[in-house]
Amino acid sequence: MHRLFVAIRPPAAVRGHLLALMGGVAGARWQSEDQLHLTLRFIGEVDRHRAADVDAALAGIVHPSFEACVEGVGSFERRGAPAALWAGVAPPDPFKTLHKKVDQAIVRAGLEPERRAYVPHITLARLPRDAGPVGAFLASAGRAAGPAFFVEEFCLYESRLKPEGAIYTVVERYRLG
Repeated sequence: MHRLFVAIRPPAAVRGHLLALMGGVAGARWQSEDQLHLTLRFIGEVDRHRAADVDAALAGIVHPSFEACVEGVGSFERRGAPAALWAGVAPPDPFKTLHKKVDQAIVRAGLEPERRAYVPHITLARLPRDAGPVGAFLASAGRAAGPAFFVEEFCLYESRLKPEGAIYTVVERYRLG
């Protein structure tokens, strides 16, 4: 079985900018440089035949490349408590359009469509229930705009869960434009 997701890997300058924002929240599990990505669609566990079907469907996506930048930070909550810190991207519409195309391709490969609303973001940290307050982080990094970058490809990743954190490996790259 393969645990898969589709994502965009930001360039080194953007990853460096995001790493510089991290810190100041007790107990936060900050992402490493290797873990920074913008998820287009989580797929989950599939066998190798379904993984091949997903790859073939993703290879058929046509979408122009586009320019974007990191813009602001926020948090996702679970049961009223912050569960993750993230960086936003602007403009969001090209990411949303590409997400929709990826989701449609995955459905054509025989998987269920995404049911959650899509919010394009790059996860910075995961927060346990006993993490420190996030208000100071959100206030200090809230308007943090990062360098502009071109999105010229997206990737199919395999995720292997380890005690020290997830390890992501690129399975395939798909060019935009």
